[in-house]
Amino acid sequence: MSENDWRLKLHPEIPKGSKPVLVVVLDGWGEAPDGPYNAISQANTPCMDSLKHGAPGRWMLLKAHGTAVGLPSDADMGNSEVGHNAMGSGQVIDQGANLVDHALKDGSIFSGEGWKYTEPAFAEHTLHFIGLVSDGGVHSRYDQLIGCIRGACKRGAKRIRVHVLTDGRDVEDGTSQLYVTQLHRDLQALSAEGCDARIASGGGRMRVTMDRYESDWNIVKRGWEAHVLGEAPHKFTDPVDAIKQLRAPPGPGKMPISDQWLDPFVIVDGTGQPAGTIQDDDAVVIFNFRADRVVEISKAFEYKDFTAFDRKRWPKTRFVGMMQYDGELKLPAHYLVPPPFISRTTGEYLAHNGVRTYACSESQKIGHVTFFWNGNRSGYFNAELEKYEEIPSDTGIAFNQKPAMKAREICEAGKAALRSLKYDQVRLNFPNPDMVGHTGDLQATIEACTVVDQCVKELLDVVDEVGGRFLVTADHGNAEEMVQLNKKTGKVVMDSEGKPIPLTSHTLNPVPVAIGGPGLPASVHFRQDLTEPGLSSVGPTIINLLDFEAPPHMAPSLFPAHGMELPTGV
Repeated sequence: MSENDWRLKLHPEIPKGSKPVLVVVLDGWGEAPDGPYNAISQANTPCMDSLKHGAPGRWMLLKAHGTAVGLPSDADMGNSEVGHNAMGSGQVIDQGANLVDHALKDGSIFSGEGWKYTEPAFAEHTLHFIGLVSDGGVHSRYDQLIGCIRGACKRGAKRIRVHVLTDGRDVEDGTSQLYVTQLHRDLQALSAEGCDARIASGGGRMRVTMDRYESDWNIVKRGWEAHVLGEAPHKFTDPVDAIKQLRAPPGPGKMPISDQWLDPFVIVDGTGQPAGTIQDDDAVVIFNFRADRVVEISKAFEYKDFTAFDRKRWPKTRFVGMMQYDGELKLPAHYLVPPPFISRTTGEYLAHNGVRTYACSESQKIGHVTFFWNGNRSGYFNAELEKYEEIPSDTGIAFNQKPAMKAREICEAGKAALRSLKYDQVRLNFPNPDMVGHTGDLQATIEACTVVDQCVKELLDVVDEVGGRFLVTADHGNAEEMVQLNKKTGKVVMDSEGKPIPLTSHTLNPVPVAIGGPGLPASVHFRQDLTEPGLSSVGPTIINLLDFEAPPHMAPSLFPAHGMELPTGV
């Protein structure tokens, strides 16, 4: 595209403002009926309450899951990656699960460069699969794993080993035994047909392999030792028995260990030898399609000059990802399904139009307001106009033990950026409702939502101080639904002791979006004619708040196309 093609027109009806636009993403802040297990409604949230009830036409709900964010169906919960892709690009893009589904359905996954790269290992070496074993659809899906394994056996793979990471976060906690049992049976059936297929190692997703944003390399180290070296504190001859024993309560009256936090384990044969270490010339497939939690393990397999931990042994493998997890780093070099190509994002347009942007979060979510927001692109569009600031997350501590996380630091950084008047857009992500919500700890999540609301209030006060504008929204639901509900009756699901079963996954609930600030004329309001507007409308709305018309390829803005007067009854 030429520079003229990037040029945005000034919005004809929103007066040009000279003050900053604040964009706040409350990660995991969904909208659901009030109730004792809605951490948001139970929290002290006067700021968000005032946005919801205070200004007619300036608060609404957005669809944040399923087809609205490029997922296969409306039964698929949203997640932070697809949510930020949708908001930042202003478009609905086919996402990882959809792309893999299409590639398996038409067989292209087995004819592409990535698959061909693995094939030399099929006859005399081992094909390994590493990833999250569940139907959550956020990082991976069981049917896709089995589709790849069966396709490999059909195409000549003689020896397959699966290294399982248990979920309990995107699916019901405690279901790890069901998934591992099913996988064990499916692999036994393939072995009976002549393909030696077994489970080799595993562990819980928050304890083994699936760290993100380099928050705790020890998580990846544990995975490397189990998957590659065959070293772990627990060894079993049967994978189903491994899950049973690792989940066992640590003492009388104690809860079972969560699927998320299972220790690393290795499956061994009758002589105590690991069932499937990773050796030179083996092929290794990471079958997660979502990027953030497999970038680090990919680096450990790919990079010769790797220093994050002592690998002890670095086998020369044929390593591929389900997708390319970082297009800028070309990581990994080989992959089974091309990633979504997201071009002409809001960030690209704003950089070409001289908009100065500041983006900030803590380590847990900095990639969401940068990499994912920018269409799965690392780095800056224009380093002279943009600044990304990462606040290091705490390591070695569970999120519910410190529910404030780094909210205060993010808030202070945002206030400083607003007051500096160096930036036209200040974009922040508060991870607390999502990260603490994932622990299933209701009281801690209530505290997390309370502190985030306080931070939003302080930021909006600074917007008032500098005469700016704001947009506050979320990327998906989580904290508003902290227990499992019966899908038919809506009643709380209880365990054998009559206690509510915690919900640690995202939800299918909509999310709020609110606008305001002294720099926004009172006549500017949300339109009323959109049917189930989704997160992709956030991007073009931000472009409008920055005084420009959004490009025509983007989703409809949340502002009326013509005329800014409030409709009757709003």
